[in-house]
Amino acid sequence: MILEQITEQLSDAIKARVLTLFGIPVERVILQAPPRLAMGDLATAVAMELAKQARKAPRQIAEAIASGLELPAAVSRVSVEGAGYLNFHFDRRLFTLAHLEAIGAPLPETGHRITVEHTNINPNKAAHIGHLRNAVLGDTLIRSLVALGHRVERQNYIDDTGVQVADVVVGFERLLGEGIAEVQKRIADGTKFDYFCWDLYARVGHHYEAHPEALEWRRETLHKIEKGEGDTAKLGAIIAKAVVKRHLETTLRLGIEYDVLVKESDIIRQRFWDRAFELLKKSGSVIFEEEGKHKGCWVMKLADSPEFEGMEEPDKILVRSNGTVTYVGKDIAYQLWKFGLIGDTFGYREFRRYDDGRIVWETTSDDDAVAGAPHFGGAQSVYNVIDVRQGYLQKIVKEGLRILGHAQQAERSIHFSYEMVALSPATAKSLGVEVKPEDEQKAYLEMSGRKGLGVKADDMLDELEAKAREKISGERSSGSEEDDARLARQIAIAALRYFMLKYGRTKVIAFDVAEALSFEGDSGPYLLYSTVRVGNIFRKMQERGVDPMLAKDQVDRLAIGDELVDDMWQIVRMSADTENVIRRAVETLELSLLTRHAFDLAQTFSSFYHKFPILNEKDDAERQRRAVVAEVFRRTMVQIFGIIGIPMPERM
Repeated sequence: MILEQITEQLSDAIKARVLTLFGIPVERVILQAPPRLAMGDLATAVAMELAKQARKAPRQIAEAIASGLELPAAVSRVSVEGAGYLNFHFDRRLFTLAHLEAIGAPLPETGHRITVEHTNINPNKAAHIGHLRNAVLGDTLIRSLVALGHRVERQNYIDDTGVQVADVVVGFERLLGEGIAEVQKRIADGTKFDYFCWDLYARVGHHYEAHPEALEWRRETLHKIEKGEGDTAKLGAIIAKAVVKRHLETTLRLGIEYDVLVKESDIIRQRFWDRAFELLKKSGSVIFEEEGKHKGCWVMKLADSPEFEGMEEPDKILVRSNGTVTYVGKDIAYQLWKFGLIGDTFGYREFRRYDDGRIVWETTSDDDAVAGAPHFGGAQSVYNVIDVRQGYLQKIVKEGLRILGHAQQAERSIHFSYEMVALSPATAKSLGVEVKPEDEQKAYLEMSGRKGLGVKADDMLDELEAKAREKISGERSSGSEEDDARLARQIAIAALRYFMLKYGRTKVIAFDVAEALSFEGDSGPYLLYSTVRVGNIFRKMQERGVDPMLAKDQVDRLAIGDELVDDMWQIVRMSADTENVIRRAVETLELSLLTRHAFDLAQTFSSFYHKFPILNEKDDAERQRRAVVAEVFRRTMVQIFGIIGIPMPERM
């Protein structure tokens, strides 16, 4: 925060000085860190940019600007370097003291309302490891947006009328001969219902392969579910709700929560699509095909849109010839609702409560809506966290908004795409997946839920916790089984969340348990250990009767000055850049910038600590300076952990 303030103050001062000296209005002053600390803390090439207009040499312009420039309190001096760079040097004492107090402080609220839709697991079986990348990316994006002062609504879309749910209903009704009563008994008997559905879903898929005529069961079942007809539709709703409850238990293990679950069945029953469809037809961009391969279908004409230029088949069917609406049609209606552009909203009822009493709401079309439930939707920006394979359909959703005259909302309709998660052969084998000899040398193994090939998310988390327990046995054990179990859970969460974030979103992840749990190198457990070590240092100092002197009144008296050498100052400056890193991560949707920043900071601190030990330093003032730098590091890492969703243990 302090770095942002100084940058803004310098920018304003430079603009005012240039206008006074040369009568030239400057829209933007770019201030960046020079390549070396010796060159200062911020620099600008504004003098070079003004040379042509001012008709003077850049260095002459820079010297004129610097001569009377009013500097912020935490900036000690300005120098002119090279051909005409303005380099600003901070007062290290004032900056450090101000920054230490500001680390993790909430930014002013922007008032900007944002909806983030993520997770979106089909409610037909257990979540698998691939689903967790979506959930972790979405949750981290939300935490980042909140840290920047935005108001964010966390949505999870539940496709409870889709083919996947229909197939599980087919499995119960046609293969097992079970109806509502039997399924409710299975749900209530304490077994993992989502695991049972996992196996049943794969069994149905194999049955279709052996008996293609059985696909008619799917069509019949899907029609009944979409229309809400009879016991089949009721059974689908019961199955979906039970599986979603299990999904929320799984994601909660990673600290991931939601505000509202929006069900596709309610989008259909609230007739959102009907209203969106009428608007699209009036726009003239959706037409009924009288002939050709799309005969009898309602089609969105996209050939004239620059986004779809050059495509062999740019047009998209929204309503099939049998009257059913395609996924993208319903997605357009849903996106309109998210922006508050569709009119009436849903009714809501309580789905579950978290331990702190906060409610997860779900949409409802029944008469059990809760009076006084919160209002959802009506965002100013919308992020849809959906894998890269849905890129074409997300473009169509944006185009639907543009066609209806909502250009601003179309621009703020953002597809946060990402690549899939696979498994390393070693991890697949350790989790009981059969790996063929010819596959053992592959970089990764792909999964298929329909074929029953894959690893359930809960199994992966259980494995990570078990391996973490093994790692903390011995010298890391507290002696308390409860404390060790808690630490193992924290390490497992750190391992998984960090691994899911550290790779660029366009890269396929080959998840590897050993790499994720490593206490060395680029991993979540390494960052935890680096941070916890600082607390251990301070504890040992207190045990020896040595005061770390971190109380505010003590730090205020600290004579850092130029005695805060570059190795220490580098940590303070990196810490101060955290807010900028968060902004860049959100702007580029590359959340790996956060993990890279944390890892670089941890490595820099490790180098500092080995060069400047704190515990055994005899000089009180020098020990205090080092302790303050260590505390800057610790607070910054705790701040980053809060954003990437890693819990902070008391010990390691």
